[in-house]
Amino acid sequence: MTIQEIQEEIVDEFSMFDDWMQRYEYMIELGKSLPLIDEKHKIDENIIKGCQSKVWVHAVMDNDKIEFTADSDAIITKGIIAILIRVFSGQHPKAIIDADTNFIDKIGLKEHLSPTRANGLVSMIKQLKMYAIAYQTQLN
Repeated sequence: MTIQEIQEEIVDEFSMFDDWMQRYEYMIELGKSLPLIDEKHKIDENIIKGCQSKVWVHAVMDNDKIEFTADSDAIITKGIIAILIRVFSGQHPKAIIDADTNFIDKIGLKEHLSPTRANGLVSMIKQLKMYAIAYQTQLN
């Protein structure tokens, strides 16, 4: 699936819920299904700067596509990174770099996060795109 198709799927899933408590519960469930990062990658270099809670992200290139794994010490944050990993993992670096993340606004996520979590969300997206830029540079 393309990044756009995955984003549309997520928007559809979130539209099934009537209120934000249900959406938070769904995000927590998504966090529980996150492919966990190997403990050896839970190091300071893999912590996303700008997040209130700890979020570790590890990326590897496999057949010209980036595979991400992640974890967080906070359940909501883990759900947020799980959504982003779902969108970006298994994609070509150029697709990640060029991706629009307007689906976040469509599901209303940013407006329902505290300012510190919203900043963390921006930091997560920025870090995932930085991995893509680094891998894209290696491909060129």
